[in-house]
Amino acid sequence: MTSPQMSDRAGRSGAVRPLWTQARREALVGWLFVLPEFLGIVLLGAFPLLFSLYLSFTDWDLVGGLGSIRFVGLDNFQSLFEDTKFMKALTNNLVYTAATVPVGMAIALVFAVIIHSRLFLKEYFKVVFFIPYIATTVAVAAVWSALFHPSLGPINRTLMKLGITDPPKWLGDTDFALWAIIIIAVWQSIGYNIVIYLAGLTNISDELYEAANIDGATSLQQFWKITIPLLAPTTFFLSITLIVSSFKVFDLIAFLTSGGPNNSTNVMVYYIFEEGFQRFRMGYASALSWALFLIIAFITIITWKVQKKQE
Repeated sequence: MTSPQMSDRAGRSGAVRPLWTQARREALVGWLFVLPEFLGIVLLGAFPLLFSLYLSFTDWDLVGGLGSIRFVGLDNFQSLFEDTKFMKALTNNLVYTAATVPVGMAIALVFAVIIHSRLFLKEYFKVVFFIPYIATTVAVAAVWSALFHPSLGPINRTLMKLGITDPPKWLGDTDFALWAIIIIAVWQSIGYNIVIYLAGLTNISDELYEAANIDGATSLQQFWKITIPLLAPTTFFLSITLIVSSFKVFDLIAFLTSGGPNNSTNVMVYYIFEEGFQRFRMGYASALSWALFLIIAFITIITWKVQKKQE
């Protein structure tokens, strides 16, 4: 015979659970909150990324619409190695990166150490150095274009007073235009670098410097033996962010030189802009974009491995 307890237990086990439980309602509410962000990532991130990858294997004239897309395989990537303008843009970008990243970081580190240890009104100097970074690039470029004016600019006027009768034409000179852009970029970004280094310096204990002073270490020895090693994570973070940022430079080039004179300041992103939105070769522009992505990824991996070995 079946006991009442066994029958009750069987009845409970065989009961149909309701569809909308409290847990499922809470999960649905959570997914509804996440849905807009998910759709934004898909529509504004994943879809354009995958579509550009597809376009890199096609020949597409933007003016002709989607119907003019023609699959060409690896032809665009093969053309990169024969494109002298691409090689020039890549070389300019590498020079720009090699100059702006280490120079900007070195200058910022020196200023950060001075501000952190030897100056009053530290907050004031932080703001002063940070203003160029938050200023619009168009405004910065307009000011520097006046400073670099070949005949009326204060830079060349000062050089002429110092005895240089034929100063550089700067933005109009194929030999100096890129270096003028580099000077502007270093000046504009130095405030950001200083703020990041100051944040790293605050995490170094003063007791280390006090112990070094007791042992008779000079300020320079403390800088090399304490400050530099303990700022390694900050330096690594800055190097990665600045390298990626240097390969995305566009606005300074677009406003000041448009890639000239004679492609002496043309860089990767501006060349992509030219191919895609001036010549309307979206397939080739997409191939250039993916080539740029692979270059940045390669440099980032190398930097990461060097940092790991140093640790």
